[in-house]
Amino acid sequence: MFNYIIIGAGLAGSVIAERIASSLNKEILLIEQRSNTGGNCYDYSDNNGIIIHKYGPHLFHTDSKEVFEYLSNFTEWRVYHHKVMAFVDGKKIPIPFNLNSLRLAFPETIAKRIESKLLKEFNYGDKIPVLELRKSLDTDLKALSNFVYEKIFLNYTIKQWGRKPEEIDSSVTARVPLCITREDGYFTDKYQAVPLEGYSKMFEQMLHNSKMKILLKTHHSKLIKIDLKNKKIYFDGNEFKGRLIYTGMIDELFDYRFGKLPYRSLEFKLETLNKEYFQEVAVVNYPNDYEFTRITEFKHIHPVDVKKTTIAKEYSLDYRKGRIPSYPLFDKSGQETYCKYLESSKDFKNLILLGRLAEYRYYDMDDIAKRALEVFEERIK
Repeated sequence: MFNYIIIGAGLAGSVIAERIASSLNKEILLIEQRSNTGGNCYDYSDNNGIIIHKYGPHLFHTDSKEVFEYLSNFTEWRVYHHKVMAFVDGKKIPIPFNLNSLRLAFPETIAKRIESKLLKEFNYGDKIPVLELRKSLDTDLKALSNFVYEKIFLNYTIKQWGRKPEEIDSSVTARVPLCITREDGYFTDKYQAVPLEGYSKMFEQMLHNSKMKILLKTHHSKLIKIDLKNKKIYFDGNEFKGRLIYTGMIDELFDYRFGKLPYRSLEFKLETLNKEYFQEVAVVNYPNDYEFTRITEFKHIHPVDVKKTTIAKEYSLDYRKGRIPSYPLFDKSGQETYCKYLESSKDFKNLILLGRLAEYRYYDMDDIAKRALEVFEERIK
């Protein structure tokens, strides 16, 4: 009955489902264990008309014209340039740490001296990973790197990942650089925006196709069985000879045969406050104070003329059953275990792994949309 079965209706699964249904006119079954499509991008309006990102702030940014134009088929956009601050030593400073942050964090004379040395050693606009800057032999630059590392980077990383920066993959730590610039924007991409009516409306448009059957609140294990011995996939008790596209946890798909992979999960505690705004920007990080990692104020992302505001305090936790796996934990042991699952998956010729959890790597939203479009062109179309 179905040519394709797709597990997971997040961004990866939804993009590739839309492409198959619209371009190939094939029958698709989309299985999602949550009660909504959109995965972690899911949002909704609260009682005050404020759009809430249920699983944390999702800010779309990309340099890819192809990805932006593709998603523009399903939404209009609100231009939004994201800014983030960190609460350090009783004051809020812009992050990524830049030349403006330097002036706020250090006495004026010292800040000027350090800025002069930075501009002499690096080009304006450069982004230097904090762990790289720590290798500097210059006393002032060493002091700066230690300040950024210890005050902004170290404890936030420990709270976010449950590991010290040295214990996780360098590609993760490189995402938080020191920027030689006076621009406070968090991103530098050409396209920066959020869907005008929210992500959920965008997914509604994307998945509105008669060729798709969508099963919500359904775990894939109720319908899909992986026969490891005979290298076959079964759907509802019968061998499935179509294509299975899987976007969930790869260890779960293979019944944890090589052990459980480590993931991180997030918890959000919402508060509605009787004031127009709570903080200066959408997101303020708390590297050293409190148990939560950051506070998001959603009215900055989707402005609405109401006298109240809603904030979310975000906590990072190890994944366990009953929680949402937000992203893989990139340590050496996890990578080695994942490689075993990846090799095992190659025995199934009609299986495609796609997305953060299935490919066990970090993707931004634009990256996963691009990846899904590439997989469609290269392996399906």
